[in-house]
Amino acid sequence: MHIFEAIRQALFVPIHPAGWPFVAIFAVIGVVLTLIWDMLFFPSLILTLWCVYFFRNPLRTTPQRDGLVVAPADGRVIGVDELPVPEELDLPEGKYVRVAIFMNVFDVHVNRAPMAGVITDKFYFPGAFFNASLDKSALENERLGLVMESDSGQKIGFIQIAGFVARRILCDAIEGDRLSTGQHYGLIRFGSRVDVWLPKPVKTIVLPGQKTLAGETILADYGRGAKAVTEGLTR
Repeated sequence: MHIFEAIRQALFVPIHPAGWPFVAIFAVIGVVLTLIWDMLFFPSLILTLWCVYFFRNPLRTTPQRDGLVVAPADGRVIGVDELPVPEELDLPEGKYVRVAIFMNVFDVHVNRAPMAGVITDKFYFPGAFFNASLDKSALENERLGLVMESDSGQKIGFIQIAGFVARRILCDAIEGDRLSTGQHYGLIRFGSRVDVWLPKPVKTIVLPGQKTLAGETILADYGRGAKAVTEGLTR
């Protein structure tokens, strides 16, 4: 019974609502191309199935302990660094750690809230479309940022950054919204990245090169035990 359930979950993954128009467009174009030349049936079918795959929105089990920061995106960690906060983010002065996650075209692109809290600020910057794995993309690419007053007391920021292929950032959250940890709040179409800005002291859990799952992978911990360890290391 467990085998059949695993197969069912693998084959029938939910699709994000924003993906259905694209799936329909790919399917219609595939039908038209097949009517023109039947040899195009399989390439069209593969492209349509890839579109379904891209917009998949698998179920995730999110850790619920206070103080945990979970990944907002599936992908690969490309940086865990102490850096100056971007001017666009309305965050208090102090030292911050940026965790950057790069999503390629095969990763799940649904974004989830890294912590529970209230959105206090939102900004949009219409920029360029450099490869999102490059550091300059965080400063020059199209991006959309949110600031959250977390239930644990930290004010954090997280930024959706468009990439070379991505041409549209979707964000459903607005100022005043309350998000729970792991809750869907947006999506970036066709390759991109998400940066999370965390005030110090904080214990980071991930390393560059590590793969993440949105809503599941723990990036950092503001818990009491983790804070005590971090403060001891900084004395």
